[in-house]
Amino acid sequence: MSYDPETFAFYAQNAKTYAGRRQKPSDTLLVFLKTLPEGASILELGCGAGLEASYMKAQGFNVTPTEGNPALAAEAEQNFGAPVQIMRFDELEAEESYNAVWANMCLLHAPWESLEDILQRIHKALVPGGVLWASFKIGQGEKRDELGRYYNLPTKSMLSDKFSTAADWAQIEQIDGIGGVGADNQPYQSIWCVAHKIGAAS
Repeated sequence: MSYDPETFAFYAQNAKTYAGRRQKPSDTLLVFLKTLPEGASILELGCGAGLEASYMKAQGFNVTPTEGNPALAAEAEQNFGAPVQIMRFDELEAEESYNAVWANMCLLHAPWESLEDILQRIHKALVPGGVLWASFKIGQGEKRDELGRYYNLPTKSMLSDKFSTAADWAQIEQIDGIGGVGADNQPYQSIWCVAHKIGAAS
């Protein structure tokens, strides 16, 4: 199973609250977009309220937003102005279809044991030379927060090993992300994993 039922229920119950949050595009999103060719095809996993997908579309990119939670997907459609595909991570079946995959603070909720399969699916969905940007919260292993949400909370070395085992990437880079305080009022530190698929970029 690529999702945690308790976490899934939390976001279904709080979809409107999350959709009501407004913030400017992150510096990381801007850097990500600058690395892509004009009009590149982008698959967004776990798009949440659809705010980042909306920004990417406004910049001229061909964005496919996906969200596993129907309640969040409904909110995202209002922001995105077009249908949002309801799709869990383990339902990704595309092959060599996207220049890039954007997975911001969503794979951190995937059960650790399922992450290898998910990364394999993402690798298959990328065109040769395509790139995955995925963010995680760093920790010492799986746990739930006070709101009942599951997090895989890997160490940097655990992430490196998981990515390397899942697929034959041309390059895997880790970039320290910003820290912050979560909805459970607990501090966290994030990290970005940037993985390039072997082959000429399209």
